[in-house]
Amino acid sequence: MKSINLQRTESLLMELIPEALSNLVDSRINSLAITAVNCKNGKYDAIVYFDATDYDKVEIREIIALLNKANGRLKTHILASTGWYKCPNFTFLNDTSLEKSKNIEALFAKIRKPKSEEE
Repeated sequence: MKSINLQRTESLLMELIPEALSNLVDSRINSLAITAVNCKNGKYDAIVYFDATDYDKVEIREIIALLNKANGRLKTHILASTGWYKCPNFTFLNDTSLEKSKNIEALFAKIRKPKSEEE
């Protein structure tokens, strides 16, 4: 179970990271949907999950490289907005939970079909 302070930090980062990304020039990342932030070790490390369902594997690697390159600007924006002494180190990952839930929904739909329709 996470502490209330850690949950509050994650919630604040969920708001501030998309705001910081929207200030960037690169159109590939400035409108990227952030789906979750998971803080580890207090506020020292944070895994940032983004939705990349519209991209292939090569584009996802490029997006992660761009996000890593913009990491300093993100931290600067967050420090200026919050007044924190230190900003977490960000790790960016593609959120695959949406794809998994779509696959599960498709399986349930297939199971619901009457056997007569399948034949």
